[in-house]
Formats: sequence, C-alpha cells, structure tokens
Amino acid sequence: MNRRSLLLGSLALTTPLLTSAPAEAATTHPRQAGVAGYAPAEPLTNLAHLDFLRDRVSPPTQEGHTTYRLAESPEIGVLWTYAEPNSDGTFRRVGGGRYDAATNTWGQGAYNADDISRAAVVYLRHWRQTGAAASRDASYALLRGLTYLQTATGPNAGNDVLWMQPDGTLNPSAEPKELPDPSDSGPSYWLARTVWALGEGYAAWRTADPEFASFLRQRLDLAIAALQRQVLVRYGTWQMIDGERTPAWLVVDGADATAEAVLGLAAYVEAGGTTAARHALRQFAEGIAALSDGDAREWPFGAVRPWALSLSIWHGWASQMPAALARAGQVLGDRRLIRPAVTDSAVFTPWLLTSGGPDNGRLPTRVDRSQIAYGVDSRVQSLLAVADSTGRAGFRHLAGITAAWYFGANGAGTATYDPATGRTVDGIGGDGTVNRNSGAESTIHGLLSMLALDARPDVAALARQGHIVERIGTTTVEAEQAVLTGGATVVTPDSAWTGESSFSGGSYVVMPTGASTHWQVPAAAQPQLVLPVVDLRPGSPAVTEWSTPTRGAGQALGRVPHGRIGAQGTSPAPGALLPVALTGSGELPSGATELVATSTGGDAVVDAVMLEPLVSRYVIGGGGHTTAMLRSAAHAPRTLTVTVPGSGAAEIETYDAAGVLRRRAYARSTTVTAVVLPGGFTLVRR
Repeated sequence: MNRRSLLLGSLALTTPLLTSAPAEAATTHPRQAGVAGYAPAEPLTNLAHLDFLRDRVSPPTQEGHTTYRLAESPEIGVLWTYAEPNSDGTFRRVGGGRYDAATNTWGQGAYNADDISRAAVVYLRHWRQTGAAASRDASYALLRGLTYLQTATGPNAGNDVLWMQPDGTLNPSAEPKELPDPSDSGPSYWLARTVWALGEGYAAWRTADPEFASFLRQRLDLAIAALQRQVLVRYGTWQMIDGERTPAWLVVDGADATAEAVLGLAAYVEAGGTTAARHALRQFAEGIAALSDGDAREWPFGAVRPWALSLSIWHGWASQMPAALARAGQVLGDRRLIRPAVTDSAVFTPWLLTSGGPDNGRLPTRVDRSQIAYGVDSRVQSLLAVADSTGRAGFRHLAGITAAWYFGANGAGTATYDPATGRTVDGIGGDGTVNRNSGAESTIHGLLSMLALDARPDVAALARQGHIVERIGTTTVEAEQAVLTGGATVVTPDSAWTGESSFSGGSYVVMPTGASTHWQVPAAAQPQLVLPVVDLRPGSPAVTEWSTPTRGAGQALGRVPHGRIGAQGTSPAPGALLPVALTGSGELPSGATELVATSTGGDAVVDAVMLEPLVSRYVIGGGGHTTAMLRSAAHAPRTLTVTVPGSGAAEIETYDAAGVLRRRAYARSTTVTAVVLPGGFTLVRR
C-alpha cells in the first residue's frame, strides 16, 4: 500500500469506502445473551464476532493458486474485511471499496490476505492457550485460505494476491490501487503477515498434524525465498536519509512490516525451521534494530522508528518492532537485539503514554491523534515480549496500563472492547468520537490483546483500571499562534504532508533574519524541556535563538542551527521536520509564561514547539485502585508528589532507563512522594 496514504489514514483496511452491502454479505450477528461487561473470573477473550466474520468459499480454478488438499476439500476459509452496525444492534459484513450489485464484486474485494493471516494467528494462539478444538479447526481453514492467496508458481512465487471477491475470484489490481500493483508483484505488508501466520501455524501444527505442517513449511519456505530474492538480496547495504544511514534490506523499507515477518520467522526457527529461515531472522532483526534512535530528551525518545525513509515519523499501528527484536533475541540467543527493544519499552513508551497514547500518526507532532486497536495491541504485545525476554516486571505493568485503553482509559472515556460479544470498535478519533464499526483488523488485535491478558491475570487486573485520572505530558504550541514581528510570516501549503512528515496544524512560520516569534504559554509547576519543531535543511545558515523574559530580564535557553542535517539522499523530501533539542540548557524555568525565538543568518522555518515536563505523569484508576506512572526527561533524579487514592499501602517502584527495578517502597498516605531516575519511570500503585 502507498506509505503516504497509510500514514495519513492508517491502514487502507480500516474503514470501507462505501458501506452499501449486497444481500449475500448482510448476514447478521445474533446478539449475545447477558449484559455488556465481564465477570472478573471469566476469560476476556470471546471469539463470537471473529467467528461471525469468517466465511467459506470454493474458488474457481486460477493459475498459480492452490492449497492443501483442494481437490478433496474445495472450500477454503476466508474472512470478511469490515462489519457495520445495523439499527437493531446486529452487524452486517462488508467488503472493501465500491460494491457492484450487478457483478457482486467490490472495488477491492470481500476478503484479504492481511486479515486472514492475522485472524489465523488469533485462532492458533487461542487453540494453544486453551486447547479449543473449534479454534484449531478455524486456524486450519484460514491457513488453507491464506495459502490459496499465495502465488505458488512463476516469477512471483511466494508473494500473495491481497484481495479476493465473494465468489473466490482473485483481484490482483484493486481499486483504489495498492502498492505493489498487481499485489503479488513484490514484497508487501501482506507478505510479511503471511510469514507471521505460517510461522506460528507451523509451530502449532507440527505435532498435531505433521502432514499439514509439512505443507505449511513448504509454503513458508516459498515466502522466505521471495523475501530473499526481493529484499534480503540487499542485506548489508545502506541508504542515506538526510545524512543518516538506514538499512536498505527491510520489507517495503519498513521496520513495521518487517517486524511482523520476524514474529513468524522466530516461531518457525524456534520450532526447528531451516537454516535459511534463521539467517533471514537475524538479518531482518539487525535491520530493525538499526532504526533505534534518540533518548529521553531527543526525538524519537528511544523508539525504534517504523520507516527507514523518514527520521520524522512514528505511528502506533504495526509498531511491534520491540516484540520482534525481543523474540529474535531470545530465539537466536543474542542479547544485542533485545537492547533496542528495552530502550523502546523503558524510555519511549512512558513518553508515549504521558503525551497522549499510541496515536496513528506522530509526524512528528500529534498530527493524527486517532487511535485504533492495532496500535494499542502492538504496544501491549511489545511490552510483554520484552518483559518475557528480560524478566523485568515493570514492562508487564506498563503493558497493563497500555491495555486499559480497551476498558475506558482513552480519549472517549468508554470501553472499546466488549467481552460479551468479542467486538472491538474500529477506533477513537482525536476529538473523542468513537467509530462503532467493528471490522476484522480491530477485532483481531482486540482479541490478541485479550488472549495476552487472559494468560496474565496480574496484567489484566491493572488493565481493568479503565479511567484516565490525570495526564500531564507534552504540550504542543503552534508557531502560527505566536505574535510575529520583523517580517515573520505564516505559510499554509497546499498540503501539510511533506513527503516524509507533516506540518502540525497545516501551517508553519518563516522567519527571515531579525524576525521574532513570541508565545504566551501556560505556567508550569516544574521546568519544561523546549523542543522546537523545525524544518532542517542541509547547509542552511539560519539559526534561531531561544529565550524567555524571566523576571524582567531575558534568559537564554539555547539555539537551533537550522542546517544541522545531512544531504537528502534517498529521502522522499528535502530536509527533515524534526523536534530539535536546544544547544544550551534547553529548559523553560518553572512558572515562565513567555517563550521567544529570534532568527539570524537566513530564513528559518518553525512549525511548532513541544514543551516537555521534566517529569510527566499518567494516572489511571478504577475498581477502587489507582496507578500512576511518572516519566523523567531530567538529567538528575527528581522527586515528585502524586495523589494516589485507594485503600491500603501504595507500592512505589522506581525503574531506570533500562527498566531495571532500582527501589521499592511503600506509603500509607494518599499523597505519595516518589523519586524518578533520569530517563527512567516510576510506578505508584494502590
């Protein structure tokens, strides 16, 4: 799929383009008995809605496409892409794109490899976790369907056709178009997800049905061969992105897509996979690890970046890079691969939670504040995988705090997953609007999270604290909100998208030499790290000086050289829009309400300013319990007081920037004083 459309609108599979469904696709889901909610002793995982989205189809003969025992069993398992609510509370199943009633086809299709592969993972994990025969059978049907979508012969062997119509006819060139087009003509997200499903499928079926497992192994080896000739042929080569070296051997240049392939490769190798699979696992993991960047005070704050072609982007969906590195490190016995996953989990994720949560688009500011289950689950799975690989309990606690999104700790203040029906809403907009559709992707990732919670009751108990009590984190001030002098002007481009990031608020300010911008900002009770978001250009002579007129006299905070970036290289756009740490102290004093930037040397482009509290916090509660997470961007340990209501003693756990527990204490008072280590996080639980 086109990377730009993905970033600005999440996955193209998130919402249908047209919602009129044919009679054949309008089967409704019977409402479940009982009230919405859950009994604490009962499992959270409910497969009813995912079962409703499943279907079977007997595809016509199509060159290059077959599956396991197709002649004996011509029906294969498939999955409808979307589900929309009817007025009576039932749901109807919907395909993607425009529906043509005359031909009973959709512009894209009814079923797709992306969702079939991930649904297979749900059923495989449920079967292995519970022993449920129905889930075993469902995984068998969907894996047969997925391998039918895989091209088995010819120059594109091992790749997948993404879309299938209701009658089983393949649609290699969907409308709107996907990239690559035709969809089996090159590496893709759906190829990576196919590897994920086949890897976990082989691991699950190798003893239950060795013959079927042997077939899955053959198809997985076919997919790995496709990755080798199309992607890993570039292993060890690098590309220059705005002066920074990034790996050239990732699937669609994405650590996000590659991570999902790594999950399958790790399962396969652990289950006795081939030497080729082991090599691919290591090579892909090395590429993902190479995109680890920043620290507690510098963008992207210790995260593994998802896209090798941009320094400016992070997104919640498909952000399983830490999970992939943790699993690869475990399977390969290489702790070096786990280290970037630890930094992402211990440094970046606390910043993410205090600054708003797993948004669809940090580009680099919160341009797309919508949040979906895919993003939340990706964070939950990553935290748990890192916890498993390190034995550090703090990551389990962070996973529970993140998973509270499903139970109401979100921008809408409402549960997004219903254990009574197994439905997960399709998302929450930045304004708190809830998309009540419940399509395949949301259902799948909601259930993957619930399976993880069911396997870890302690994490589930924390997640049930589904109410946001307080969030004090990053404040973004737009450049166009400042008082402009000296010729500074607001520019509103035709598109906020630069080709690799996006201007916040749709506009930016150009400051010629001598121009100033003057912001009024809310007073804070503690110092704030000042991170101007500027358009850096190689060779630019522009410099901005930052200060605050504190107590009647100007106090210098630092400067930004706007040319501090390398050549464009293979980046999609010249320059880079980045939050930049000031060269001086970089901290706005507590109580300060004014911020001034002055330009010298040439035209400086300023998009916004991120103000980061030296200690930020995120507090959730529910069921008589409260959990506070404190995150530090300070150079030295800092002490903060936080209110944590509830009964009994509060447990205070202080973790360093590697997630290592350094101190545990207890407090009886509702008002708790806690120490936060530089770059680390502290949890207060009552």
